[in-house]
Amino acid sequence: MSSKLVLLSVLALTFSYLALAYEPSSLQDFCVADPNSSVKVNGVTCKNPMQVQAEDFFFSGLHLRGNTSNQLGSKVTPVFAAQLPGLNTLGISMVRIDYAPWGLNAPHTHPRATEILTVLEGTLQVGFVTSNPDNRFITKVLQKGDVFVFPVGLVHFQRNVGNGYAVVIAALSSQNPGAITIGNAVFGANPAIPADILAKAFQVDKSVVDQLQAKF
Repeated sequence: MSSKLVLLSVLALTFSYLALAYEPSSLQDFCVADPNSSVKVNGVTCKNPMQVQAEDFFFSGLHLRGNTSNQLGSKVTPVFAAQLPGLNTLGISMVRIDYAPWGLNAPHTHPRATEILTVLEGTLQVGFVTSNPDNRFITKVLQKGDVFVFPVGLVHFQRNVGNGYAVVIAALSSQNPGAITIGNAVFGANPAIPADILAKAFQVDKSVVDQLQAKF
């Protein structure tokens, strides 16, 4: 009997930990973000519910093509709580990503969200890398209508491998998923990570690191 109680206690603690590992469930119908509040919390404070309007739950613009005239040839248009206040505390968000021919959404991670992506137009190569020690590279070429998921926290990317423009819509399991672009974080940190540390980590000459840091 005592062993069963211990097992049940362990299971209860495990599921409690998992429940707390992600954004908690809302305790009210909604908590529309109040951008004018000076109170700092983990998220955004709530607007007076009696002042909430339909516009707080509305965003327009995902039908518009993003400007891909940049070095990477891609553009992310976010719909997070900052753009759609009604998302606050709901634990979801979405983005539209546009890709010029051979455009790239560079390797990055979302520290707070899993991402599920649907291809609306074009042909994309997508992939992610598993955590240490395996570091497996899992990749696939997607066509219009295909869906792919990137597990939370893993480094991933998308690249347009077609001759025309490509478009995706992606949903994320956080109102503020965060994004850490690997190149920017490693070689563009402010202040800079010492070049000798990066040279040793990447097993390259310090001059190579200096060149990369100058680019970022």
